[in-house]
Amino acid sequence: MTTEWEPVQRAKTYELVLDKIEEQILTGRLRVGDRLPPERQLAAALGVSRPALREALRILEAQGALVAQVGRGPDAGATIAAQPADALGRLLRLHLALSHYDLGEVVDARVMFERASVTAAAVGGSPERLQRAEKILDEMETPGLPREEFNDLDTRYHVELALASGNQLVGTMTAALRESVRHLILHAFAQLTDWEGTAGMLRAQHRAILRAVRSGRPEEAAVAVEAHIRGFLGKLAEQRTAITER
Repeated sequence: MTTEWEPVQRAKTYELVLDKIEEQILTGRLRVGDRLPPERQLAAALGVSRPALREALRILEAQGALVAQVGRGPDAGATIAAQPADALGRLLRLHLALSHYDLGEVVDARVMFERASVTAAAVGGSPERLQRAEKILDEMETPGLPREEFNDLDTRYHVELALASGNQLVGTMTAALRESVRHLILHAFAQLTDWEGTAGMLRAQHRAILRAVRSGRPEEAAVAVEAHIRGFLGKLAEQRTAITER
């Protein structure tokens, strides 16, 4: 049998730069908080053009692995960071918009993650995280709270519950899944004629979930969080499906 060979594709320069920086991170030579050398110096060290270096840094920033500060001074330059939730949220939002995933799948994924996280939190959750979740709920009681701020606090509450499980990755995924549908939720909030009634219902559901977790009732907490997610967000998914099928 004759072996067929194909030409090797040449990597673009910025991809080689990405490989080099990722190698430094994977080997532990670069850690969160470390600052990269100035652009001119780093480009010379890598033997690449500054435009190629900038392209690689932009990609790392979009991936949540780097924060770039423009300008001059001690705070200027690129710093290794850890912002996975922001990057994953942006990625999921784009694929949701491109119909690679539908909203129903996001709802199902949230249910799976959050049922597991509140169950773990109810069995042996972090008291500090649960206290933070309660303080967030107190903030959500503020009269006249703007709808966008309400949603941001809502996200923080769910992330704190997820982190209370002791699993950092579950917290990150919870934040990313919520970020992916943030614009849809805000749009739905804006259309509500009875905002106060809806906000009150959501706050009551949040309190019920937290009570079950703190009381060490994992199954009750899991059922409550699923009903909460499938309530508002599930109805939104059903509405979008109905519109798409028309």
